[in-house]
Amino acid sequence: MTRYRFHCTNGSECILDAEGSLVRGPAALARRARTVAEATMRSIGAADWAEWRVSVHDLNGQRVWVEPFVTHDLSGEDAALAA
Repeated sequence: MTRYRFHCTNGSECILDAEGSLVRGPAALARRARTVAEATMRSIGAADWAEWRVSVHDLNGQRVWVEPFVTHDLSGEDAALAA
């Protein structure tokens, strides 16, 4: 397993991951990045997350993955399906 840091940014603001997480393999890396994005959105609450992404770096500082934040907007057609 390898340790990676999962930083969240919108290009002007940044939430740094100083500790990182141990991850095994590329598929687990993507899952962890999505989990970090979801946890960040839950902890901060309502915001415009359209430009936010998780930038994943190895311990040498090399960027190895970028995962955009995905929001589940229940407006319009999606709201009708949820009703």
